Amino acid sequence: MTATLITGANKGLGFETARRLIEAGHTVYVGARDAHHGRTAAERLGARFVQLDVTDEDSVKAAAEFVRADAGRLDILVNNAGIVGARKPVGEVTGADMTTTYDTNVFGVVRVTHAFLPLLEASDAPVVVNVSSGLGSLAACADPSRVEFQVTVLDYNSSKTALVMVTSQYAKAFPAIRFNAVDPGYTATDLNGHQGTQTIEEGAEIIVRMASIGADGPTGGFFDKTGPVIW
Repeated sequence: MTATLITGANKGLGFETARRLIEAGHTVYVGARDAHHGRTAAERLGARFVQLDVTDEDSVKAAAEFVRADAGRLDILVNNAGIVGARKPVGEVTGADMTTTYDTNVFGVVRVTHAFLPLLEASDAPVVVNVSSGLGSLAACADPSRVEFQVTVLDYNSSKTALVMVTSQYAKAFPAIRFNAVDPGYTATDLNGHQGTQTIEEGAEIIVRMASIGADGPTGGFFDKTGPVIW
């Protein structure tokens, strides 16, 4: 069996990714901060629930111990949990706002990856997928012809840019693990009040694809549904 952990998997892109990977035969661990919602989602999916708050070091360590005891290894890690941030004009964003957003979107990914690295290294073909955004692409945000150019959000956008670099550095340090960042596109989720132009199914496609690449797949890249992203 392929042991897969998805953070923030009780709804949205995480839930749909879990559904698709279970359909493909994976044993999926639904990571969720809220125990009630996480267990409910896991029951609906036929998955295993693990309580996991990416902002809490003890919670992350306990989740890693749970998966170690249950499976002995982790084949695929999808760092999907994220928050939209303060929703303030750039000039009103404070250092505390930045810290809160980065604590989930960047530091949370590092906490989870760090805790699960020994389990990933126990896999024959480990894969890590970090869910970023087109709003983290410097090239897209600087191009007036792109929709990303119109979105000026200090904390969220910059956190997703940082996540791409975090992914790159892990990929270089751990060449036996396939580390990649992905942009699901503007998908209708709670994060944007379901205003996105893509369905959940469409948005999850690139996450599922990059989670399924295997030992011969690319590493250290940033991908959307069309291929590598210039960031």
